[in-house]
Amino acid sequence: MSTSSCSSVRWNIDTLASHNPWSHVFNIQAGRMSAFREDVDDFLNWANHEADRSAWSMEWRDVEFFESDPAPRRLYADYLGQRLREAAAEACDGVVLREANGEMVDLVPSADGVTAVIENLSWSGNEPGPGSAALDADHVILATGPELRHPRYAAAVLDHPSYIRLPYTGDGVERVRSLPPQAVVAIIGTMLSAYDFASLLLRQGHVGTIYMISPSSRTPGTYPPDHQHGVLDIPPPLIDVERGSATLAGQLEAEWLRACLFVVRQHPEVHPAVIAERVAKSWEAHLPELIQKISGEDLRTLLEKYGSRIATLRVSAMSYTTDLVDSAYRMSGQVQIITGRVTDLSPLEQDRLSLTVSVGGSHRTVEADLVISNFGREFDYTEVTSRLWQRLLVSGLAVPHRKTRRGVEVDGFGTLLMADGRKFGAISAVGAPREGDEIVRHGRIGAFGFNLATIKNHSVSVAADVLRNLESRYDSREPCPDSTPTPPLSSAWAQLVSLEIQRLAARRRQSRAEYQVQLDRKLREFAGQADIRTWLSAINRAAVDCLTEVSVTPRELRAQLMLDHQSATPDRTPQ
Repeated sequence: MSTSSCSSVRWNIDTLASHNPWSHVFNIQAGRMSAFREDVDDFLNWANHEADRSAWSMEWRDVEFFESDPAPRRLYADYLGQRLREAAAEACDGVVLREANGEMVDLVPSADGVTAVIENLSWSGNEPGPGSAALDADHVILATGPELRHPRYAAAVLDHPSYIRLPYTGDGVERVRSLPPQAVVAIIGTMLSAYDFASLLLRQGHVGTIYMISPSSRTPGTYPPDHQHGVLDIPPPLIDVERGSATLAGQLEAEWLRACLFVVRQHPEVHPAVIAERVAKSWEAHLPELIQKISGEDLRTLLEKYGSRIATLRVSAMSYTTDLVDSAYRMSGQVQIITGRVTDLSPLEQDRLSLTVSVGGSHRTVEADLVISNFGREFDYTEVTSRLWQRLLVSGLAVPHRKTRRGVEVDGFGTLLMADGRKFGAISAVGAPREGDEIVRHGRIGAFGFNLATIKNHSVSVAADVLRNLESRYDSREPCPDSTPTPPLSSAWAQLVSLEIQRLAARRRQSRAEYQVQLDRKLREFAGQADIRTWLSAINRAAVDCLTEVSVTPRELRAQLMLDHQSATPDRTPQ
């Protein structure tokens, strides 16, 4: 949108959040849910001191949240909504945030930007208008989230009353809640979403059998009590690509075992339940170099073979959810895990469904009163059903990620790359569409669809890049090479970048203005009357790189950037 006005077209997340059961908690600790990577305690501070708890359930109304605690997911929409309103109130003069509902179905390049085609557009709660509307923008940021997978075996039952395709909607949750307690339930999947609905059933007193079905039958691990996120320095995997693709899987498994044993020996303080998470995180720094040496075909084979295992190892879940389901599996047998792939779903009499589960050459039939589908997201964008992404692919404004076949091609700042390899420059992406690029560029593998840290880093870097390109304050050309700064400027570089970091992290407009004045004055001391726009661009990029650094934890990052000692400290709204 224009530099003086910003419009957001999105689904009504408040409506969806109101249907999210109070028993659905974050899979990670409440202390890791801040919307700001540079302010790790922000969500905790909001939940404990700012949130309106009058509509909370009795289970949570009097809870004081600590860093390692579980917290209900339905709180997050309120938290983000309040922070968004505050950001809008503290925006620069002339900036207006407008929110709308509607479906973006196409983007059309124009001479000075892009035109977004929106169907059923409605502003500020008004009724949707007929047909489609066109919105002109200087830049569009796509945060479309994970795309739904639509397996062919479910085609015959998509509208069946005993089949739930979208369990997190209000209708899906209500159908689970209204189920007779003796009903037999089959959940397709064994990961976090499967645990969500198995635990929902168990908490409401369900006594019927609950089947959970997946080819791997892997289930999420459980974070230990008082768990805190950490990043370890672990030796990189030693993989010899020259030995051939047939040995890659074996080499990776051997190196994984070696890394886990290293943690056991060198870091006895690490709980066994999170050793795998520590290893997966530490490998991120080393994987990009290795991935460059592996062919696309071999990489896709490895991702297909190890994808679900890595997702399980990379992120665990809270005992609030896992203890209940695991007990019903190991102790009572009410929850049963079936290893195999669902290959057919067909209707039976009395609104029941029959599932055919195949493994190897054998087949098994399971009958259920309700089937809950959790077969994940579609990462191959040639297969997505979204009209917007289909149009972007057809027009060449987006291309599937070549090496991984996951998401689409983007540059280092998240700008979509066209079919000919050029960037249009006015369309950026955040989140799931960048999965393939994240794997290749940053080595981030596993649990990508809900990786909050990655989404936060995308948001920071994309916003900064868009502003650099749109604001006259910055020179939109590439920044000067490192050898260009004069000695006096080089010696002050860290101080200049630090001031920009403080400015970017400040939430109040007055604080940002003060830091900007300090930065400009300090830069003028060294640059004289020269055009400082190029330097400001380079300083801004360096500051963003610091704020999105992932080799340390957010708490370590805050201390490293000295954000607890900024001169304009009363930056937050008083509690």
